[in-house]
Amino acid sequence: MTFWQKVLLAMITGCPQLSVAVRPVPVTWPPERSRPRSCGTYLQLDDTSLAYLNDPAQRAYVAERGEDASSMHLRYIALTNGAISARPAGMAVTTHLCRGNFQSSWVASGGYDFVAEALFNELDVDGFFLEYDDERSGGFEPLRFVPPGKQVVLGLVTTKRPELESKDDLKRRIDEAAKYVPLDQLCLSGQCGFASTAEGNALTMDDQRAKLTLITEVAAEVWG
Repeated sequence: MTFWQKVLLAMITGCPQLSVAVRPVPVTWPPERSRPRSCGTYLQLDDTSLAYLNDPAQRAYVAERGEDASSMHLRYIALTNGAISARPAGMAVTTHLCRGNFQSSWVASGGYDFVAEALFNELDVDGFFLEYDDERSGGFEPLRFVPPGKQVVLGLVTTKRPELESKDDLKRRIDEAAKYVPLDQLCLSGQCGFASTAEGNALTMDDQRAKLTLITEVAAEVWG
């Protein structure tokens, strides 16, 4: 994870000024004839760096370690595009912007304003899974930069706490997002996964099932 490369290098070498050149490593895709039918059609990338850079505190941290916080998101977008540039025809690629999820905790705050224009228009993916489960996520205004043809999955249902959101509140927030992106480009999901490590989040299996049921019911009522 290049966001932390200087920190890791400093820990290993004791030299905080040491850095390395980072280049995109294209994914090696197996020949189509040898790919299992269940594979090769969808790839989801989990990204924390682009989410963290929306947080002024994280950008200040990047600047303190001597890097250009104002353009780092452009570097990560270019790295990702280089890595997936040779994906097979017909494969859909999406990305999830994560602000931290370990055992129901979080690391970064801030809306998507700082990265939005470049993220939605330059990152060569088909859809974006965005966390929108609390006030740390900011408003829907950055979605105005989403171009036609790209999907936005609204992570309105938190995976950090067991309390169920109300259907009315979820529908209201979907309507708010639809002021900036057409409804047919929107989807609904949990804010993240129910576990980032083996320890999981502060939800039982029954809590998780209830959340998934809520999501599917609201989606059916909104999109049919």
